Amino acid sequence: MTHPIKNVLWATDFSEESKEALAYASFLAKAFKAKLVALHVVPDFAPALYEAWPEAQAELVGKIEGSKASAKAKLEHMCEKQGVCADKIIVTEGAAAKVILKTAKKESAGLIVVGRKGVSGHEQNLIGSVTHRILRGARVPVLVTKGTDAKIGDLGKILVPTDFSAEEDVERDQAWKLAKVLGSSLTFLYVMELFGHDFRLTDEMFDSVLKKLQARKKREHKAVEINEAVVKAVHGYEGIIDYADTKGFGLIVMSTTVRRLSRFFLGSTTEKVIAHSRVPVFAIPREK
Repeated sequence: MTHPIKNVLWATDFSEESKEALAYASFLAKAFKAKLVALHVVPDFAPALYEAWPEAQAELVGKIEGSKASAKAKLEHMCEKQGVCADKIIVTEGAAAKVILKTAKKESAGLIVVGRKGVSGHEQNLIGSVTHRILRGARVPVLVTKGTDAKIGDLGKILVPTDFSAEEDVERDQAWKLAKVLGSSLTFLYVMELFGHDFRLTDEMFDSVLKKLQARKKREHKAVEINEAVVKAVHGYEGIIDYADTKGFGLIVMSTTVRRLSRFFLGSTTEKVIAHSRVPVFAIPREK
């Protein structure tokens, strides 16, 4: 099932990446006539620290409260400085990913928007640990943005990797909903992985897949322009990344569900696309 987008949760750590995430969150909230909820999570000190230095507990609590007050002031001035006004501001403390997921549920968010790495990201870890945990635990779609431009790209073209499995209906429906609201076209892409295949069979397989896509196009919604493509690549994620980049797509919609293709699962294809593509990814969670 697809989740209605009535509330958009933007989680920020005040990094440069989160500014771009805000631009997307605000744009999509307006497009879907949804409320925008802004959230900042102040890291809490470990309980062991309070136990080890009980005399410093008041000081530690004071630091947390000071950080919360500062964060709230930043978010309240966001409307004045950036022209983006959140309908609700939440500042709290705790483990970031856990609090973000809990808040998404409490606020009935239909979409969570975050940056890829944030202030804790490292080049060797291309997806920040907080974003990684959100992707693993979210029950609603997660939009992961990539850059630091504080503006959105052209969302006129949306790319949807496909494998013809029954489970992909959820992401197709979500992609259609996005395309209809945003006035975008959809391109369903099948990546024929050459790794492990007999190269003599790939041309025949290629033609077969293209015929499947063209036949399905006749059954799809007419309100949205739909295209289809088949490409060859050594690995699925490489084909998706290259096609999205060279063809000028503004968004990739893909699921984190384990699929028929063994490489299509969170931790491999989905995360590699999120980690390496320059295009934002709208990740749809597995049903739980």
